[in-house]
Amino acid sequence: MNSKRPLELYVHIPFCARKCLYCDFLSFRALAQVQEEYVRQLLEEIQAASLTAEDYRVNTVFIGGGTPSILEPVMIRAIMETIRMYFEVAPDAEITIEANPGTLTPQKLDIYRGCGINRISLGLQSADNRELKALGRIHTFEEFLKSFERARQAGFWSVNVDLMSALPGQTLESWKNSLKKVAMLKPEHISAYSLIIEQNTPFWERYGQDGCSGSKTGSWPPLPDEDTERKMYQITKEFLEEQGYERYEISNYAKPGFECRHNIGYWTGAEYLGLGLGSSSCYKGSRFSNETDLETYLKLDFMRDGLMKLYQDVQTQTRRSRMEEFMFLGLRMTKGVSDIDFTAQFGVKIRSVYGEKIDRLIANGLMREEGSRLMLTDWGIDISNYVLSEFLLDGE
Repeated sequence: MNSKRPLELYVHIPFCARKCLYCDFLSFRALAQVQEEYVRQLLEEIQAASLTAEDYRVNTVFIGGGTPSILEPVMIRAIMETIRMYFEVAPDAEITIEANPGTLTPQKLDIYRGCGINRISLGLQSADNRELKALGRIHTFEEFLKSFERARQAGFWSVNVDLMSALPGQTLESWKNSLKKVAMLKPEHISAYSLIIEQNTPFWERYGQDGCSGSKTGSWPPLPDEDTERKMYQITKEFLEEQGYERYEISNYAKPGFECRHNIGYWTGAEYLGLGLGSSSCYKGSRFSNETDLETYLKLDFMRDGLMKLYQDVQTQTRRSRMEEFMFLGLRMTKGVSDIDFTAQFGVKIRSVYGEKIDRLIANGLMREEGSRLMLTDWGIDISNYVLSEFLLDGE
């Protein structure tokens, strides 16, 4: 039995072919030379970070972005080889790469498989080309189909497809159509998120904070209203469950045994270490993020200075903050949280901290109790942002 502590690695690739109109992630276009410089620096960071992880064993790796598949495949291979060289990686580790249709080739997929990547996440968002255009996506549904087929041919038997509802111009029928077209392909995992209008994006300028589709949208298609968005969410749950997918988290569905282990780690309090520009970590009792300015990041000397100049916003996790995270992250899972686990971790029962709130939420039909577990009801999931915010303790 391995006595080392489990660790998840997140590797950020900030490059993309074109910024989508809704995206507020740390991503941008860059010349090939800049991409090469970034990967060289990332390899140095991986080596330096490994010195802090001798007591850990990596159970999952997630290469995200941006669009990781925009890189030359030899760069992805170099990243994986360096991780395996300097970290102890479990033989059965789940290793995922995000990819956008239109950026995948058979050669890339073969190299991904060859360096141990065993899960691919395809960013489709919609099966309607008009909706894809409204989002600013660079691909068509037909290109997605080609990419999906190539992934299967390359031997990927754990594939996630990202879908997004409540899009500009989207109707109940077009959303149903997207769900049906994707389910017909039988991917092992489907992430079905609702569009959120984020600040500092073109969508924010057009649709505003309240997501309205008022006069300032001009020729841009309107957003679905709140009732339609709620119906889309209900349709998603009902249809995907009919197709054999189990909802195991608010927005994630999987065939049995194909739940995303990496994301489950986030929701259940696993330690994770972020590598690369702007990535976040929850590691050794602290939360922190990496430098977000590319020019500054590329100038860091990890061999001379270590990692202290890389890390920003370092916050020590308190007992109170860990309790909060246990609840509002764990309750995202459909199986909810366990009082046994809470008591083992904190030495007190959940109700001794949250009893009054739990009783009120149960009385209002937003939570339910099964044995030692607490979970959200379907209605609670519908208004999960409100329910989860009830478990914040700071300021009380």
